[in-house]
Amino acid sequence: MAERDPNDKETQGGTGVLEKTREKLQEPPLYKVMMFNDDFTPMEFVVHMLKSVFRKSDSDAVQIMLDIHHKGFAVVGLFSFEVAETKTHQVNEYAKKHEFPLLTKFEPE
Repeated sequence: MAERDPNDKETQGGTGVLEKTREKLQEPPLYKVMMFNDDFTPMEFVVHMLKSVFRKSDSDAVQIMLDIHHKGFAVVGLFSFEVAETKTHQVNEYAKKHEFPLLTKFEPE
C-alpha cells in the first residue's frame, strides 16, 4: 500500500478543491473617431450624422460641428475597434451616397 502524505488535504479530510487564480481581464483598446471639415458638406448634414450615427444630443452635435468647422476636425467619440470601424464606414458610405465629401477616420487613442 502507498504511503499517504500527512499534509495532503484529501488525507486530512479536506475538500481537495484546487483554487483557480483569475486572470485580470484587460479593457479593449479604444479608437478615436475623427470627422474632418471640407468646403462642400452642409453643416446640417454633419449635425445629422452626429445625431444619427453617434447619438449626440442637439447641442452636442452643433458644438462638435462647429469644432470641425473651425479647427478642421474633431474627435467625435472613443470606441472599441469594431464599433469605430462600423461607425466610420456608416458615415463615409452615407456621405458618399448623398454626394458629399465628408470624411471620417479612426485611429488608436
